[in-house]
Amino acid sequence: MNSGDSADVVCRGHMIRLTRLNRMPLVLNSDLIEHIDVTPDTVITLTTGQILRVRETADQVIQRIVEFRRRIFGPGDLAPLRGFDPEEAETKDSE
Repeated sequence: MNSGDSADVVCRGHMIRLTRLNRMPLVLNSDLIEHIDVTPDTVITLTTGQILRVRETADQVIQRIVEFRRRIFGPGDLAPLRGFDPEEAETKDSE
């Protein structure tokens, strides 16, 4: 990493971008997500025990994970997300 490169620029292609409730941007390693709860807010619990609340819906978070994994593994290998229908999430995002 060059001394002038921010972590956001370096990690852009390897992580998902989200927004905290206070509108501050967040770059998250999606492999650390244990589960996502939908209360009035979207609450992400990480494998570390850390809890994040974000402005994006659970479907938007999942779609960003799918897009990230497609960039890494290719369009045919979403095995870790079996049971998730990306077309359904795209439809919900566009509503």
